[in-house]
Amino acid sequence: MISHPSRHCTVELQALPSRIGQVRRIVSAQLRYWHMDPLIDRASLGVTELLSNVHRHAQPDKTCTVEIELLLDRLKVSVHDHDPRLPVVADAGPLATCGRGLAMVAAMSESWGALPDGQSGKVVWFTLPAPSAAPLTVWDRRPRLTAVEPAERLFAEPALVDHTTEEHRGAPVPVRSAVPG
Repeated sequence: MISHPSRHCTVELQALPSRIGQVRRIVSAQLRYWHMDPLIDRASLGVTELLSNVHRHAQPDKTCTVEIELLLDRLKVSVHDHDPRLPVVADAGPLATCGRGLAMVAAMSESWGALPDGQSGKVVWFTLPAPSAAPLTVWDRRPRLTAVEPAERLFAEPALVDHTTEEHRGAPVPVRSAVPG
């Protein structure tokens, strides 16, 4: 399920190698939609590392939820799983072939962390500074035709309508993936 596309996106999945690539594409598409193209590479790398850790280490299952949220000045990416064990940054040796994932997330992000989620699992997250190219509310506007005064005019004038009112905020938007599986 993908929630309302304005500033928050949630994807539930099994952290399997085939699904990790799909989530990377979803994150990339969502960031393009939000006009946050400069964050795509780092967000994709970070979510790949976090999902790879769920795939390798999470018990009892590989079910997880990826959330990306565009806040005022940063992008927050988090992965929730059902394993209560908190991750530890490994001190991988120079010849090690794995064990650098969290160190990479720490190096490329503004901040990161892991917390118990209050149930039976945890959330691991990272943030990236958002480019300040345009105000967020501009992206949530769509043109709408409205009647214009005086009445003798025979055309309509486009007006920008802000779709971030309370009536639109919590309503999930159904989305179907075109990717099989």
